[in-house]
Amino acid sequence: MNSDFTIYSKLIHNHLVIETSGYINIHGGDSIAKVAFSHIDLGVKKIILNLGHSKVINSVGISILIEIIEKLQAVDGTLYFTNMSPTIEKTFTIMGIFNYAEKSDTVDSILQLSNSK
Repeated sequence: MNSDFTIYSKLIHNHLVIETSGYINIHGGDSIAKVAFSHIDLGVKKIILNLGHSKVINSVGISILIEIIEKLQAVDGTLYFTNMSPTIEKTFTIMGIFNYAEKSDTVDSILQLSNSK
C-alpha cells in the first residue's frame, strides 16, 4: 500500500502546506511526520494538512498525526486540517482531535485568515 501514497509539500507565507494522496497508514503517517518534523525543527509553527485526496486513515495514521500535534503544541504551533472526507472529519470529531487542531474547508481560507491577523 505504500506505493499508493504520495505527499507534496510547500511553504506559503510561513505555513507548511502538506498535500497527501492515498491511504494514510503507518507508511503515509511516517511520510507526513518526516516532512512536518523537519520543518518544525526549522521554526515552522503552522502546518496545513490538505486531505482532499486521502479518503481513508487508520488508527496508526491518526496516532502519528497526534504526535505532530504534540510537537507543534510544544512550540506554540498549530496543525490545520482541510478538505477532509466526511468520514475522516467525523472520526476526528469523535476522537476530539479538533480540541487540539483546527479545521477549515480550504487551504486558501486558512492562509487568508492568518494573513489578516
